[in-house]
Amino acid sequence: MRKIMLLNAKGGCGKTTLATNLASYYALQGKSVVLADFDRQGSSMDWLEARPQDRPPIHGIAAWRDPVRVPRSTDYLIMDVPAGSHGAELTALVRRAHTLIIPVLPSPTDIRAAAHFIHELLLVGKIVRDETRLAVVANRVRENTTMQNSIENVLNSMKISYATLNTQIYRNLERFLSRLKIPFVATLRESQNYLLADTRGIGVFDLSRSHVQRDLEQWEPLLKWLESKRSIPESATA
Repeated sequence: MRKIMLLNAKGGCGKTTLATNLASYYALQGKSVVLADFDRQGSSMDWLEARPQDRPPIHGIAAWRDPVRVPRSTDYLIMDVPAGSHGAELTALVRRAHTLIIPVLPSPTDIRAAAHFIHELLLVGKIVRDETRLAVVANRVRENTTMQNSIENVLNSMKISYATLNTQIYRNLERFLSRLKIPFVATLRESQNYLLADTRGIGVFDLSRSHVQRDLEQWEPLLKWLESKRSIPESATA
């Protein structure tokens, strides 16, 4: 069973959006998926409530209230963690996961907060002992073709294998992650398609491909990383 957790100490960065879209993607692939919502706001559970019955099933757990009892047949456990988790609470949460994904918004405040949070995560024993893999996703990025091309050329010249960055505001975080050998795996644009899908209890993968082609292309690096050995600790494959 793959155990993937979406987390960030700062709220409003899109953890639930990534969690629900990952769950819908794997369900569409015919996998048995459990979506565990640790946030008392219950946004992931509200999404499941709106999910049409004709879509591939996803089992939901209100993990802030109920025990996380996952069927043995589960292929993917996707965990949506609330903002503000620190200390012992954060350590306990991280111990549940094989793979951690941190969505970060394109603002100096969010990037500084993410850097501090990642530093705290690295102090958690499981990550130090390489029992958990960690990656960052740039989320809700406004596309700017000129800026995108400029930064892509710079990164290519430096032979950095991160996904294309859409704005210079990420460069400090990118350098920080590079020093720590943490991958910056994908950049997801700000798109009304996510709001449309969320309202209907589905993911962008369920929408007409002609309308979401650009969004699907941006998900490819993240999905590819999640399927690679780089995202899976050795303890999970032993």
